[in-house]
Amino acid sequence: MKKSEIRKKILKIRSQKNNDKFILNPSYIFKVLKKKKIIGKNLGGYYPYNYEVETMEILEKFEKQGYKLSLPKIKSKFQMDFFKWSFNDPLEINKYGIPEPVSKKIKFPDIFLVPLVAFDNRLNRIGYGGGFYDKTLQYLHSKNNKIISIGVAFK
Repeated sequence: MKKSEIRKKILKIRSQKNNDKFILNPSYIFKVLKKKKIIGKNLGGYYPYNYEVETMEILEKFEKQGYKLSLPKIKSKFQMDFFKWSFNDPLEINKYGIPEPVSKKIKFPDIFLVPLVAFDNRLNRIGYGGGFYDKTLQYLHSKNNKIISIGVAFK
């Protein structure tokens, strides 16, 4: 099956399920980051869209633990930059209907939550097919080869 067929099938299933009750448990992530002594760094998240895993509660818990937050803003040519954001800061809706930070202060993450449409047994990701996150991950790794990316998907 082609990636595009898998993506279409999974997105259809996700749209039909009620995932409102699904909450991501951050305790395992906290434990791994603490073990690696990565505390209080910048966490790049995303605002859930199109039936993605809800991440706002986990971002709030990370912020309460002293982590700085950043969210992406979509640029042209399928690229994103990350901007400093806090739960006290406003968001604005972009042309895709996705909330983005109003902040103008670019802040690239040390830890990056990446939304996935699906993944395989070897943990290869399937995204939406636009390349936004693939290009962003490649760029972030070129800036900081120690960045930790954590894929977030329904099982």
